[in-house]
Amino acid sequence: MNMARIGILRDKQSIEQRLKYGLNSFGLYAGEVISHAGIPFEWIDELHQILENTYDLILIASAPSHETANDILCRYAERGGIIVSFAGLNGLARQLGFTVKESLTAGYAQLPEGLGDTRPLRFLGASTWVEQKQPADACKEWGTIATVPHGISNGPLLQQFTIGLGKLERWSVDVIGTIVGLQQGTGPVLEDGKPASDGTGNLNDGLLKAEDGIELDWEHDRKITDTGKPYFAHPYADLWREVVVAHILRRMIEKQKHVPFSDYWPEGVDKVAMISHDSDRNFDEDAITTIQTLEEAGIHSSWCMMKPGYSAWLYERIEEKGHELALHFNANINEGGRWDKADFNRQYEWLRDTVQSKVTSNKNHFTRFEGWGELFQWCEECGIESDQTRGPSKLGAAGFLFGTCQPYYPMAWSNESNRLYDVLEIGFLTQDIPQFTDASVIVPFLEEVEKVRGVAHFLFHQGRIHRSPEVREALLQTAHIAKERGFTFWTGRQINNWERKRRQMRITGLDEIGNVMIITENNEHDAENAVFWRPMLMEEEQEAEQLVEQRFGVKCVKLKRG
Repeated sequence: MNMARIGILRDKQSIEQRLKYGLNSFGLYAGEVISHAGIPFEWIDELHQILENTYDLILIASAPSHETANDILCRYAERGGIIVSFAGLNGLARQLGFTVKESLTAGYAQLPEGLGDTRPLRFLGASTWVEQKQPADACKEWGTIATVPHGISNGPLLQQFTIGLGKLERWSVDVIGTIVGLQQGTGPVLEDGKPASDGTGNLNDGLLKAEDGIELDWEHDRKITDTGKPYFAHPYADLWREVVVAHILRRMIEKQKHVPFSDYWPEGVDKVAMISHDSDRNFDEDAITTIQTLEEAGIHSSWCMMKPGYSAWLYERIEEKGHELALHFNANINEGGRWDKADFNRQYEWLRDTVQSKVTSNKNHFTRFEGWGELFQWCEECGIESDQTRGPSKLGAAGFLFGTCQPYYPMAWSNESNRLYDVLEIGFLTQDIPQFTDASVIVPFLEEVEKVRGVAHFLFHQGRIHRSPEVREALLQTAHIAKERGFTFWTGRQINNWERKRRQMRITGLDEIGNVMIITENNEHDAENAVFWRPMLMEEEQEAEQLVEQRFGVKCVKLKRG
């Protein structure tokens, strides 16, 4: 069948030039966005390759700006190709009758109707093109950007330029850089962050942590529950991911090209929730009560263990019940910890030698975090495959404070060539309900996670489960409500293992009757429970035996394996 060919341009010369001056190429994260969506694509390392191959659509991660490059891009489009840029390719503006407008460092975008969420989406950088004196008849515009939600427009969000038989689709927002910045911050954590003006979110505590790098606005990006509790309400990074994918799918539908992709979750799992714990004070009675509570809830969870931990017999009991044992790295200097590799290794080696199973996951005590990628480097070197540190530690900061509930691979700084760390991040939404925030957030959190099909991750400390009946009841309530809404509870290890398996599946094509063909890097059985979809083409009719569901805002047919 007629399958789309999608490429991502990462021109090596332009990347090397940026790295030479210590500049990031966060646009490369487009590969992670498309990989996580399960869409097959090809990397393009040199610009001239786009004329040597028949790509239907090319995303620009990094491109040179000289006249020869502009000429090659235009020749590609003239032949019918689609170019998608995120606030880039400014060298083409004058050639198309436009000039570059002053940039915005942050603001809010209103999406065009039918392309995604209707709420204003926060962005962390935008550059709009405006017409010069002569009218540009071949340009269409959709959506708006503004400095505040529902504010005065600073220009269009998306501009489409007709070039020969093809198109340049230019987003004014640096969508890919925004996703990275929301998830990881726009710079290393070197000092305390700014607290909210209402007295909540007291980040200025002298202890460096993940929240010190948040890029959300305390006023515009939080909502208040009926009980007066503020929380970050919007998974902006995930919603931008959906925008990127929806745009690709819609343009390929218009070209009558098939785009098969893998589902986020396996057969029989549609929504995923997760409970984790941090052992902190390490009392055995905390563990016993938590085991009993989880048994009553009927779920498995991830136990992040801090040195010196529980009595030895409890670890066997915890694993017998199907729970995960993970590391709880303590870098709090007031408790004898240090933020350095040697101390991380020392604590990891203690847990590795204490428990029977492989240590897959980590979450830092107090969400301690410094710099940019040091933590992920330490995890990689120890073989820890997943981290859970990115979540709230302060009252008023609950929710999607990093704009995401998706499991994702974080990106390195320019000093490591903006590579992806081999550590899956699974952030959490809130700590102990109702002490950290109250139960009124449970349903809104689950609703938002459900929209983007991420992970609803709640943290409950074993010590508070034991000491506080209201925390124990809140855990049971969270599990009950999530199950009622169709969520399946997985441990961090299960999420990590599945995400890695699905990333090892590669779609190679569609056979003559439309079945998806794949290859796997390791074991063919890894793909047995995988689910695959493709968008329905224009005027395509649903057949009786086909299952059709909405994915990324378009109708998709569930595929059989060829």
